[in-house]
Amino acid sequence: MDRLSLNQITTKAWSLPEAVAGCAGAGVGWIGLWRDKVAEVGADRAARLLGEYDVRVSSLCRGGFFTGIEPDGSEVDGLARTREAIDEAALLGADVLVLVVGGVGADGLAASRQRVADAVGELAPYAGERGVRLGLEPLHPMQCAERSVLSTVDQALLIAREHPREQVGVIVDEFHVWWDPRIEESIAAAADRIAGFHVCDQLVPLTDTLLGRALPGDGPIPHRRLRSCVDAAGYTGPIEVEVFNAELWRRPGSEVLADVVAAYREHVA
Repeated sequence: MDRLSLNQITTKAWSLPEAVAGCAGAGVGWIGLWRDKVAEVGADRAARLLGEYDVRVSSLCRGGFFTGIEPDGSEVDGLARTREAIDEAALLGADVLVLVVGGVGADGLAASRQRVADAVGELAPYAGERGVRLGLEPLHPMQCAERSVLSTVDQALLIAREHPREQVGVIVDEFHVWWDPRIEESIAAAADRIAGFHVCDQLVPLTDTLLGRALPGDGPIPHRRLRSCVDAAGYTGPIEVEVFNAELWRRPGSEVLADVVAAYREHVA
């Protein structure tokens, strides 16, 4: 239980104060924060709440979208937004800022991946000066067009290795990478570069590429095998339960958190 973290998206109906208090009450010492929830109360108040309840931040989500477009097609200045997110992570005491790097831009896939590499190169020293590690999160190939041109841990590692390990690492998210036939080798290769481990399950059949997730144990993902790989690679940090699921979001946060704890104990710990 000392490594369990509630990713805030799992209890989306909860405000940040409710989520922090809920974690403290359930004995969950970590929380993965989302910037929209932080914005509702302000970063200063969020930092005070975390201190009052003695809950630590496993990561802040998110920066990125360096290819210049949001999933809905609107334009965005990913560099400027990520600098703001780095400053916010430092204020909140979050060691890791999760990066969803952005989908394919008008200049095509190869050029979009190069734009991501260039952006990380520009931001890594800025993050390092503030004690924040950039966590490159590869997403499933089905999300390449609109969310991430990085689809595998290997692709994320190619960029991360260009920078000091304390500045840039990779996020291993089960939902996005469990299918990869090289995943065990890729996790081993990521030793000392793993900045976060996120767990959930995949609904079968998969009817939604974003919301088709479930609590660990409700799908085919081999949680303990993947966790053993991550542990063997030297990662000893928090393990976030991160579930995008509309049905889950309609339930009271306290019920969801209780199920998170039970699923983590039975299938991950």
